[in-house]
Amino acid sequence: MIEDAPDTDDARLREDVRLLGGLLGETLISQEGRELYEQVERIRAVTKTARADGGKAADTLSGLLSALPAGTMVSLARAFSHFLGLANIAEQHHQHRRVRESRAWEIGDTISSLLSRNIDADAVRAMVEHMDVGLVITAHPTEIRRRTLTQKYHRIASLLDRRDHPGLSDRDKAGLEQALRREIVAIWESDEIRREPPTPLDEARSGLVVIEQSIWNVLPGVLRNLDAALEAYCGQGLSLDAAPVRFGSWIGGDRDGNPNVTPEITQRACLMARSMAADLYWREIDELRRELSMVRANDTVNQLARNAHEPYRVLLRQLQDRLESTRRWLEAKLNNRHPEELDVIDSIDQIEETLRICYDSLHECGAGIVANGRLLDVIRCCRCFGLALVRLDIRQEASRHTGALDEITRYLGLGSYESWDEARRLEFLERELQGRRPLIPESFEGSGAVAEVLATFRVLANIPGESLGAYVISMASEASDVLAVELLQRECGMQAPLPVVPLFERVEHLSGSRAVMERLFSIDWYRERSGLYQEVMIGYSDSAKDAGQLSAAWGLYLAQEQLTDFAREHGVSLKLFHGRGGTVARGGIPARDAIRSLPPGSVNGRLRVTEQGEVVQAKYGLADTAAETLTTYITSVLETSLASPPQPKAEWREAMDQMSRVAMHSYRDLVQHNKRFLDYFQAATPEAELAKLNIGSRPARRKPGRDIAHLRAIPWIFAWSQTRLMLPAWLGVGYGLKVVSEDNMDHLHEMESEWPFFAATLDAIEMVLAKTDLDVAFQYDQRLVPQDLRHFGQDLRGRFERVYDVVLKVTRHKSPLEHEPVTQRSINLRNPYTDPLNLLQVELLARIRRGDNSQVQDALLITVNGIAAGMRNTG
Repeated sequence: MIEDAPDTDDARLREDVRLLGGLLGETLISQEGRELYEQVERIRAVTKTARADGGKAADTLSGLLSALPAGTMVSLARAFSHFLGLANIAEQHHQHRRVRESRAWEIGDTISSLLSRNIDADAVRAMVEHMDVGLVITAHPTEIRRRTLTQKYHRIASLLDRRDHPGLSDRDKAGLEQALRREIVAIWESDEIRREPPTPLDEARSGLVVIEQSIWNVLPGVLRNLDAALEAYCGQGLSLDAAPVRFGSWIGGDRDGNPNVTPEITQRACLMARSMAADLYWREIDELRRELSMVRANDTVNQLARNAHEPYRVLLRQLQDRLESTRRWLEAKLNNRHPEELDVIDSIDQIEETLRICYDSLHECGAGIVANGRLLDVIRCCRCFGLALVRLDIRQEASRHTGALDEITRYLGLGSYESWDEARRLEFLERELQGRRPLIPESFEGSGAVAEVLATFRVLANIPGESLGAYVISMASEASDVLAVELLQRECGMQAPLPVVPLFERVEHLSGSRAVMERLFSIDWYRERSGLYQEVMIGYSDSAKDAGQLSAAWGLYLAQEQLTDFAREHGVSLKLFHGRGGTVARGGIPARDAIRSLPPGSVNGRLRVTEQGEVVQAKYGLADTAAETLTTYITSVLETSLASPPQPKAEWREAMDQMSRVAMHSYRDLVQHNKRFLDYFQAATPEAELAKLNIGSRPARRKPGRDIAHLRAIPWIFAWSQTRLMLPAWLGVGYGLKVVSEDNMDHLHEMESEWPFFAATLDAIEMVLAKTDLDVAFQYDQRLVPQDLRHFGQDLRGRFERVYDVVLKVTRHKSPLEHEPVTQRSINLRNPYTDPLNLLQVELLARIRRGDNSQVQDALLITVNGIAAGMRNTG
């Protein structure tokens, strides 16, 4: 399994892939026997031939796999899946090896570039000081690898890193190779399948582990680099009060369509985060006690330490004791015990105050260099992570709040809130919000769904504010959606109500988002309540599922423009919250390109974005990866805020309007208006089978039924990526581009060259074109789709060919990603290992649909894992 190392001049990457592939091959022989190894090699050879000549070789391979017993299919699927996982480790390691060597001063480069464009140094520093980048971890069923294997993969990456150290002896190298061999054998002997679905708390633990093991450790270094760059280029470093990056989470708070997220789960998720935070701060204070042995201190420290010989250690010991009490108190709460009354820390200020007192004293006593080490790092952690590492957002669908108020108004004899028009709803909400009497009587209980909504608000009222972020309303479309949550917060006793964030997802809701904000801010009560600050979330997943990728991208762009104009005209401080996923069809393009392609003025130092599914591990799982990701967000937000992209020309807008209309019509005509297309989708993809696997805690559908409208965007996209057709990211694009390119290709060339938004959109589509494989998708049609539905597959393959041709004409490329040879090689490396997994999956789906479930379910999930690894971004 070692011949297919990337065809590249970089010998180190070739060596790493060769080493890991060779060790996996040894493992197959030692643990399963040479027969399996030779079978893997034979299938891989036939796959390569099939890629070269198609047709007969592909049929031969399909026939070979269809004759295998289920047990053998499990072993083969595991072998190919694990190679792809190991190849990913090698590539990720190599990517960051190159980053360390070539872009160590990236923050400085960005600041230098801004200064060279006549941007004032004070303006650069001021923007960094007020920067507010929020990274929000969410749980979605696209990170399907067990945490056990993820941890082993991390150890392999660490061993590869150690192999790069200069001066290793032959004995050292042999020892590291043996350690790699040990890890790969352990991976092979481990069960990669989740036998039980994860609970929301399982997902919350996984999200917190990323903070604990990676982000917590690397953020101080990133901020040190930022501080040094500001000092070097702007004459003054980063202030103690600055917190350019903060972290949030939806895990345990996102109840939109997930009945498993209960009020108790939300409460426990907050306790878990606080508990881990207390533990991390305890460890840091313990290290500081060892370091700060100095005896000279200012009067404040000496007084607080009662003139002890080593005063800093005394103050830090007192703080550490309080953290220990806090840990014990939280542990008791998590174990459902009634905790004893302890000296519990309930505000980050209580930690930071002691640290700042020590910091000031050290500077006054000439030991500033010591203060600017670990102590400064911990102070900055206080600013960025707060008391709970992540602030938990709460998300619920707008209709659930409408339903709650409807039951309440009916109970009170006021009529049906749900049947009222928007004007009457707003009149009622405004009157109640301005009034003093309670709306909900003590005798009101409510139905199950309504009781859950009210119970959630009541639980939130008893959670410390530092543990909570915002209340996000999915499927928001009216101003009343926001005021309804404001009223329910008040009625349920929330003394410090959460900021309410409408999430606009569908195209028509995006286009009406400005009107919603205009109506909200015309209400005096709301203007006062908001403090002229508003966060608005825009959803990439459902907009693309609703209208297609090209139309959604343009609709999102226009909504941001309109919201930015509204904020400027009304003096509102606006923060846009981008609900992106991992795939192109869910807004998943590289962070730098995504930020640079946003409308001028829409960032202004503020940005919030979801990090979803497999993206969390890909961006933050390893220390080097996390450092690069955090640096990219800081530099991209800084650059985009101070050197905005150009305003699109009027003719560019007209072209986008025209392309968007045509693309949306083409997409919806097939997906939404053709009643048989759903039958084809469910036959040609593993969507139904994926819903039964133990991947995530959340149901695949918002509501019961077969309608595509009720299917979540993630399984919709995930299913198509498994078949390698990648339909959601390109369907409709060809017709949209063609309507303009036929008359004015030069116009599109200009847009691609001069407009970052259009260039990023085409780059993302090119990525999808490179990953799509019509021959593989054809195999699903041939084996799984009834004869009377196969015309859909033929039609889609024809549409893809047209998209392929017109996109390359616009980008003036001979092949997709020819300007990204590293990515191109990466895809080519994976194909001979991903193709067999797809053909295995086709055979397994055919058997499952015939009723054969013996070992087949296990093999199917392994192919899902492997294809996800081969595609790199899946949902």
